[in-house]
Amino acid sequence: MIQSSNRIYLGDRVLFGVFVIIILITIGLVVWNFFGQDIQPVVSSFFTTETLLFIGVGFLAQTIDGALGMAYGISCSSLLLSLGVSPAAASASVHIAEVFTSGASGLSHWRFGNVNKKLFKLLLIPGIVGALTGAYLLSSFDGNIIKPYISAYLLVMGIVVISKALRKKTVKKKTKYVGPLALLGGFVDAVGGGGWGPVVTSTLIGSGRQPRYTIGSVNTAEFFIAAAGAGMFTLMIGIDNWNVVVGILIGGVLASPFAAYVCGKVNPKTLMLIVGIVIITLSLRNIISAF
Repeated sequence: MIQSSNRIYLGDRVLFGVFVIIILITIGLVVWNFFGQDIQPVVSSFFTTETLLFIGVGFLAQTIDGALGMAYGISCSSLLLSLGVSPAAASASVHIAEVFTSGASGLSHWRFGNVNKKLFKLLLIPGIVGALTGAYLLSSFDGNIIKPYISAYLLVMGIVVISKALRKKTVKKKTKYVGPLALLGGFVDAVGGGGWGPVVTSTLIGSGRQPRYTIGSVNTAEFFIAAAGAGMFTLMIGIDNWNVVVGILIGGVLASPFAAYVCGKVNPKTLMLIVGIVIITLSLRNIISAF
């Protein structure tokens, strides 16, 4: 019994160490890109109306995510695209911010025993491969060409969110093909700037899996998926759009207590319907403007 508890404690420390190392690497990449530029124009360019808009985007997206437990990426990406941010820059910014938010979330789930280790392992590697592939492909295409297709994907995700809100309780079924599901989730998450939760969590819970362990396992895996995507985007396109990253990070931090309040006060189904409609509206606007 003592040996078993020691193994669990050691596993917690190893996972915590991996979390810290990846976060430090991400911070190092951000700092390296930041100080590789002339500091004066960087500082002066931060205090703009545009940055305040990005803070607002982060605040709204984190409020939605805090109330629903999903849709941070697709909400943030839809709003950033509507503000004129390129698809690759929007997805890169979201993934860099998610390294920190999903890291804290995943560690909390791990410590509170919400992680099914078998499910976590099944999700991890395929999810990372999908995220790396999606980030590489998105970084290799002209943003103006691919933007309508990303908006079309986000429109579909808006429909998924609405359908999830209207869905009735399902009878538990055995979930097959968890690996391919994670591969698809990681890929569309990187390409669309979000979708890991709506694709993977919705499918697993929709098949009748217990929400506690599903959400805990998927959120913990999301940290590694976000880190993989952020790393690939950084290597491919750098972090010239650091004001977007800082803006949505600040907005997300400020929104955390408000999101917790909203979670207890607003009907989740009502909020999901509103979020789905907003995402669809923004996506349609982006598609129409592209043509």
